[in-house]
Amino acid sequence: MLVGVDIFSGAGGLSLGAEMAGAHIAFAVEKDKSAAETYRFNHPGTPVLCADIHDINPLEHLPQLNPDDQLIVFGGPPCQGFSTSNTVTRNMQNPNNSLFEEFVRFVSVLNPDWFLFENVEGFMRFEKGKIRDLVKKCFEELGYTVNDALLTASDYGVPQHRNRYIMVGNRHGIEFQFPEKQDKVYTVADAISDLPILANGQMEETLPYACPASKASEYAHQMRKGSRKAKQNYVSCNADYVIERYKYIGQGQNWKAIPVELMQNYQDRTNCHSGIYKRLMPNKPSVVISNYRKNMLIHPWQNRGLSVREAARLQSFPDTFIFKGTIMHIQQQIGNAVPPLLAKSVIKKILSYG
Repeated sequence: MLVGVDIFSGAGGLSLGAEMAGAHIAFAVEKDKSAAETYRFNHPGTPVLCADIHDINPLEHLPQLNPDDQLIVFGGPPCQGFSTSNTVTRNMQNPNNSLFEEFVRFVSVLNPDWFLFENVEGFMRFEKGKIRDLVKKCFEELGYTVNDALLTASDYGVPQHRNRYIMVGNRHGIEFQFPEKQDKVYTVADAISDLPILANGQMEETLPYACPASKASEYAHQMRKGSRKAKQNYVSCNADYVIERYKYIGQGQNWKAIPVELMQNYQDRTNCHSGIYKRLMPNKPSVVISNYRKNMLIHPWQNRGLSVREAARLQSFPDTFIFKGTIMHIQQQIGNAVPPLLAKSVIKKILSYG
């Protein structure tokens, strides 16, 4: 069996994908209390250490493994410093950037058969690739054969164009090959068309699905397994002037479609990010679901923001997965998560090596 240790686990997207592939999680580490609570709720049998990773000795928490077990350490150190969308703190003075050293420490101490290091696509280019080369060299000096790639989530069953940097290493000399792309590409409509119609600011714990499972898309049917109703139909309440702006934005358009007179509070319209006020296109995978409330992502055919369940669907979290914390904490957890179906594909490929 493949036994995992999930560090910087967040809500548990990587762990969920690993479990879907057939792995067992020994323990997880997550400092954020709300994310740790979400992890505990959805992985009730897995110990979660809600503490500063610098203070944790992983050997104290790893159970005795069976002779046939293989150990994998996986996770994604906080990526705010590496993200291409962050132009303010993208430098080595950002303390988040040193957390990859803790990942290396866990691998050094536990000596796992495999590791999976995940981060934003900007990690490859940060400091002109020097940090990526440094991390790779650290693992190679520990005796690991290392391969890395930039994977797009929509190539692996996730209805979202989301690029993630993945580095995989093993200490058995295996030249790991990343999983092949899937033929089927799911769209926003595939993901959310069966979910309830909602209004701005509506907060409904459970609501009936908009259609029976037999009429839902293949993707939606997959997400609905084990769930009789749509849960956590939470929509942030935006001001009336924001909703008025939404009315001018067509599918695939962004803030540029809003009349100038309705954007008076923006001192410099030329400095707006292209993802601000973006209405999703139903016939294509979603744009990146990061901080979707801050970016004002708009429902493809309703004049409101995305609900928690809709965003979770676009990240490939099944409807049985429940998030804990305030709505703002939940939105952040979803945006930060590794799409479980992307994780499943990579872990399943690792398992194929025996």
